[in-house]
Amino acid sequence: MRFKGLDLNLLVALDSLLTERTLTEAARRINLSQPAMSAAVSRLRAYFGDELFAMRGRRLVPTSRALRLAAPVREALLQIHLSIILHYEFNPAESDRRFVIRLSDCSTLVLFQKVVERVSQSAPNVRFELLPPADDHDELLRRGEVDFIILPDTLMSSAHPKAKLFEDRLVCVGCRTNKQLSRRLTFERYLSTGQVAVRCTPAGTSAIEECFFFEHGLKRRVEVAVQSFSMVPPMLLGTGRIGMLPLRLVKHLERTTPLRIVDLPFPLPAFTETIQWPTFHNSDPASTWMRAIILQEASCMAPPDDSTQASSPAKAAPCVSSPTPPNDRIRLDPQ
Repeated sequence: MRFKGLDLNLLVALDSLLTERTLTEAARRINLSQPAMSAAVSRLRAYFGDELFAMRGRRLVPTSRALRLAAPVREALLQIHLSIILHYEFNPAESDRRFVIRLSDCSTLVLFQKVVERVSQSAPNVRFELLPPADDHDELLRRGEVDFIILPDTLMSSAHPKAKLFEDRLVCVGCRTNKQLSRRLTFERYLSTGQVAVRCTPAGTSAIEECFFFEHGLKRRVEVAVQSFSMVPPMLLGTGRIGMLPLRLVKHLERTTPLRIVDLPFPLPAFTETIQWPTFHNSDPASTWMRAIILQEASCMAPPDDSTQASSPAKAAPCVSSPTPPNDRIRLDPQ
């Protein structure tokens, strides 16, 4: 089909080429033969009057014109997909939708564990792919390669809608037998004490503490580096080391791990964990349904206990929000 001289099928080929950056993988992605994809490249070059791609080994390197076309082409295809192809009634009980979500292990444990449990009751065939935060989360949202991003608000993009989930703050934590934490922790002792630190992607809660040390030109004594927050407590047990973790996660883990919590000897502001989704998912009924469940579960979370002494966990009050009934349908009405 042609629109003002452009075969619209070529836009699908161009998007695939920009995503895969190899001719073979781009052809496979949209079920074309390699000769057919090569012909599509020739026609794209002729229409736009630009080479669009240069070869570097087997990789396709897009020209500046191709890069400028990437965003509008992807957005146009996604809009067609959501507004026309996916014009449907969403029935959670019958859906096998897969939701791709980027979030830290902290948010997985303190929030998403309950989301998965709740969804399994009303939508047993819905699937989740829970992945760690990525540096290019804004690009993932723009290209529609992720359904939700869960990060501190300060790290979120301003180009997509978002909503607050819960508040948290960072605390200092060590083994319950760590005698250094039995008295007030000074700033000097904090910097000189061996630490277990998270060394994951900058797009996460760990970025808050890293920014503080960088801005003040400070160095701490990191003796063990791990890739996730939940790996910190096991590395503290039986040692005099300390770590820095979100309070909600520590309260969750201290049920099974002997931990001692103390306040940090320097001012770090509380942070707001936020959920963000692609703008064009505002009209996706499945995304709307899942977003409502996540926000409801977050609203049921009690404020983190401000006590910095390890104690026996109390039973949390059950959430009173009623789950979405299995047979409720969310309909996407015509615009």
